[in-house]
Amino acid sequence: MKPYLTKTPRIVQRLYKNYTWCFFTDKKEIYLTFDDGPTAEITDWTLDLLDTYNAKATFFCIGKNIVEEPEIYARILTKNHQIGNHTHNHKKGSKTDLKSYVNNILEAEKHLENPSKLFRPPYGRIKRKQAQKIKSLGYKIIMWDVLSADFDTTITKEKCLQNVLKNTKKGSIIVFHDSLKASKNLQYTLPKVLEYYSKKGYVFKAINS
Repeated sequence: MKPYLTKTPRIVQRLYKNYTWCFFTDKKEIYLTFDDGPTAEITDWTLDLLDTYNAKATFFCIGKNIVEEPEIYARILTKNHQIGNHTHNHKKGSKTDLKSYVNNILEAEKHLENPSKLFRPPYGRIKRKQAQKIKSLGYKIIMWDVLSADFDTTITKEKCLQNVLKNTKKGSIIVFHDSLKASKNLQYTLPKVLEYYSKKGYVFKAINS
């Protein structure tokens, strides 16, 4: 697995200031995001847990997964969470030509009910021309400042939790994954994150489109 950063450096955020990395606020607000769903078992579990804490989140959905799990997708909407586009087939922008990449995003958009204009590139990899084209279509590109790394099966669940607790601040956008691969780390970390920050008076908000 390629190395990754659990905290996005400020210099990176400044260099790519046309992307949304976090929200600058004095309020105790955190933005939970979930990539790669909807997925049988784990997305339903996630939604139940969010309900327990009256937390709202943003789900960056893969188009083909919406087709395969329409009932779970409908439940995300029913619970008034936000939806974002994560391509139709989890395309890596750095390895895809412009036309194919944009078409894959538009294919996913067909399956998004009242689609928002939020987009997150899989793997966080996107070429400049791809980003320019996507933005010209009205999309906001949502990145993150905190990476839980729940997808990394080589780290302990305790390390996953510390990735979040060590790096989160007011206005942070945190990345989790409602996928089977991430489920072990997610199911340990997410309840503790929700409990920890709720006790500190934080609220969990969805990202506005």
